[in-house]
Amino acid sequence: METNGLIKSDKIMQKIQLVQGEFTPSEASDVIMSLIDEKINFHHNQRLQKWEQNHKHDSEELEDRIKQLEKEKQKTREFIANAKALKKNILINGILEIAIVENLL
Repeated sequence: METNGLIKSDKIMQKIQLVQGEFTPSEASDVIMSLIDEKINFHHNQRLQKWEQNHKHDSEELEDRIKQLEKEKQKTREFIANAKALKKNILINGILEIAIVENLL
């Protein structure tokens, strides 16, 4: 059913199984670091776009998120190093939950 050009859907939430399985520490590092790096790059690009639109734009929120992700990378490195030292594999269950929401911006 269409309403004003928009598609009406009863489904407002979706789960995406992004990563699932057992990995060696090296494989787990590659997977997790790639995901975190991609998110960091996303925020760097957002910051640049905001700055190009307005050189006085306050990017503190984006900077804080980048710092938070860098801390998560470090914690992940330590966790993976521990698994490697124990000669153990790592189980990853990465689920993204997405939802349709009212515009907040």
